[in-house]
Amino acid sequence: MAGIPTRRKSNPRKKVKKAVQGKAKKAVRKAKEVSAPQQTGEFDGEKLTFNHAMIYAADVRRALRFYRDLLGFKLVDEFRHEDIPVYARLRAPGGDGTIALHLAGPGTPLASDGVRLYFEIREVDDFCRKLQAKGFYITQMPRMMPWGWRHAYLNDPDGHEISIYWAGENRMKKTVMRAAKEVEQRSSAKVR
Repeated sequence: MAGIPTRRKSNPRKKVKKAVQGKAKKAVRKAKEVSAPQQTGEFDGEKLTFNHAMIYAADVRRALRFYRDLLGFKLVDEFRHEDIPVYARLRAPGGDGTIALHLAGPGTPLASDGVRLYFEIREVDDFCRKLQAKGFYITQMPRMMPWGWRHAYLNDPDGHEISIYWAGENRMKKTVMRAAKEVEQRSSAKVR
């Protein structure tokens, strides 16, 4: 009998335990495959939306003169304290986008390093000329940028950076370097 292999008796308890473990692993695997993770910015089917940008100002009245009177934003709401505006909500003249102006506390720095506000208008050049005619300084007059959008740069009265631009048909293109150079060359030729 020494040369004949012997069969071990199977243990029914071990079989059941292995079967249960196998089913549990399959269930976990299936659960992972079936339940897709929620998208970033989504909670129970509700998606995150952008509401407005808050712009802190040393003088809300002065900021209102810039955003409402120069850029054409429409006043939606205003809060005053002792007849001095401390908060104002404004809507863009050509869309639903809103900004809020908020009085900065004493000693609060207003620098916005790393943040720039973008406002779009088809006739960037005309718009900037009108701002200049009203005595406003444009730090960079409109020009075609390498990515194919026409940009002008300026700062609001509190030093917040602003770009007035037009993306046009280049809005969703990943690279438009050649097109941008061609437009710039045509613009330069017209000026001469």
